[in-house]
Amino acid sequence: MPRWRWILTQLARRLWVRATLIGLMGVAAAILAAVAERFIPWDFPTNIGSDAVSSILSILAASMLTVTTFSLSIMTAAYGTAASTVTPRATRLLIEDRVAQNVLSTFIGSFLFSVVGIVVLSTGAYGDRGRFVLFVVTVAVIILIVLSLLRWIDHLTRLGQVGETTERVEQVARQAIEARLEEPYLGGRVLDEVPHDAVPVVAQAIGYVQYIDMAALSHCCEQLDADIFVNAIPGTFVYPDTPIAWIAPHALQESGSDLPEALQRAFTIGNERRFDQDPRFGLVVLSEIGSRALSAAINDPGTAIDVIGRMTRLMNLWAGSSQQGDIEVAHPRVHVQDLSSEDMFEDAFMGMARDGAGLIEIQLHIQKSLRALSRLGDAEYRAAALRQAGLARDRAEAVLVAEADKARLHAITDAVKG
Repeated sequence: MPRWRWILTQLARRLWVRATLIGLMGVAAAILAAVAERFIPWDFPTNIGSDAVSSILSILAASMLTVTTFSLSIMTAAYGTAASTVTPRATRLLIEDRVAQNVLSTFIGSFLFSVVGIVVLSTGAYGDRGRFVLFVVTVAVIILIVLSLLRWIDHLTRLGQVGETTERVEQVARQAIEARLEEPYLGGRVLDEVPHDAVPVVAQAIGYVQYIDMAALSHCCEQLDADIFVNAIPGTFVYPDTPIAWIAPHALQESGSDLPEALQRAFTIGNERRFDQDPRFGLVVLSEIGSRALSAAINDPGTAIDVIGRMTRLMNLWAGSSQQGDIEVAHPRVHVQDLSSEDMFEDAFMGMARDGAGLIEIQLHIQKSLRALSRLGDAEYRAAALRQAGLARDRAEAVLVAEADKARLHAITDAVKG
């Protein structure tokens, strides 16, 4: 994904951007109605008085302001509920929810349309045909508001709920995994080994790598006539002396002073991790949901079991990473560190195996899932699954008290080994 497209994607997820665009459309509709009569050569069979349209617009403006304020208060409460019962990392998905943003933007756009319509109407800028056009547009806006309200009511019944939020996290994690499967090395080649004489390009900020502009790195490769070895993939925490990439020493010596800075600018570093290029982050957030459900304050093993099932689906998808054939390489001179199956399994299962060590139902579901996954993928993938199964068994054996629970655990772990 080019950098400009990634920036536009991030902006499109902001509520104020969408609200501003739809609000401007509402303002434009109210203003254009005043000049529309110049392009309408015929007379309408009925005349609509300014007082009638003004009354409708006044009611619309007052109601939309109230509904918008009420909706924002409900959304804020939903965010707080999700942060306390699910995980704070999942609230970003609620904030970026398209349905909520579209509905709120519709309300704000309708409010601005009404206010501007009232102001322009009071100046006498609308003629008979202009008032008729304004009336038709107002009716269309009312229909749009009714449809948005019906959709909003249905959406509010699920907003912030544990199951709904968990489903959203699974969807974004699946999208990130599928994107990584299409481009296992972000469009470059796998990083097998860094040359011993390579020099590091260090980060200039403290935070997480959120995005790597592979096209910019490839352009730098052509300018430097050298390969670049990416050390910090999205999701990596870096600080000012962390090597984010490596390059041949002659390339930096022969290049201008701006090229190393161009290499650094290709890495977007922020305070928080992002889901887009970081499949592990989705697994981490799902694991946090399962671990929080196992806490003494919430005590909801059912949610943890549901998360284990979702993890199994996602890791089953990741098993296909070892079964791909020839992959198109868009940036052959950029070498990117591989995403380890060991790290993926650790992110997915370690937290719940630790926090649910004393619950036999959690351990049985973890062992069954890992047993199924250990029959998929390549040797590294299967070994990672068996390793997590063994770690989960060891933690459970150290905590479980009932001999019957231990016997059930041993029976299923023996099946995993087999």
